[in-house]
Amino acid sequence: MALSTLSPPPLPSLTSQSSAAGTSSSSLPKLVHSIAAVSFPVNPHNHCLSTTIAATPPPAAQHKWRTQVSFFTSFLGNNKTKSAEAIKEELLEAIAPLDRGAEATPEDQQKIDQIARKLEAVSPTKEPLKSDLLNGKWELVYTTSQSILQTQRPKFLRSRRNFQAINVDTLRAQNMESWPFFNQVTANLTPLNSKKVAVQFDVFKIGGLIPIKAPGRARGELEITYLDEELRVSRGDKGNLFILTMVDPSYRVPT
Repeated sequence: MALSTLSPPPLPSLTSQSSAAGTSSSSLPKLVHSIAAVSFPVNPHNHCLSTTIAATPPPAAQHKWRTQVSFFTSFLGNNKTKSAEAIKEELLEAIAPLDRGAEATPEDQQKIDQIARKLEAVSPTKEPLKSDLLNGKWELVYTTSQSILQTQRPKFLRSRRNFQAINVDTLRAQNMESWPFFNQVTANLTPLNSKKVAVQFDVFKIGGLIPIKAPGRARGELEITYLDEELRVSRGDKGNLFILTMVDPSYRVPT
């Protein structure tokens, strides 16, 4: 899918940098690869206890103090949200001129990775595989996977857009290419934890029409490291970074 890290060895992969398979290498461009309370011991002989009780503020003062704390906490929460939005904007601006990563230099890749890590640190979705936000069709807007970007091909033979769809309820995924080849691949997902899945590809479709059974070795792993209703960041088992934006949250992967 547009932004996965799955990579079947010889065939287009869901989120990885796998190479095209055998005779289909010319006709099967890589598919995109790829969800406190602190207690203190009380000493009955310690006179500080009575002093503490005597120093307890009256109800009115307590209410005022709690109101101030509540406001302060809310303020911090709002700042965190704004921080995440600011990082997202920074990330999308940085990748905009890079042709989904095909024009990225090693310095560009390092910069994007650093921004992505800042965003991952403030992800609002701690268990993406349990979230409905993961469901739907996503478009790949940046990746470090050269096999997905098809940089070894002339530009006119590269897929113009790549998509990845995931349905959490059925544990199904699908990678799709646009013009000129419209190749697809579907896969079954097996959760490894609340963020990571093992991916087993099952059927490739040449031109989106001709089905070919995927070999057993066509597999990979995908970790969802950031997720909200608009943006997803994933990392694959080959070390590739995938950044996707939501296109259609109602999309269903074929079963």
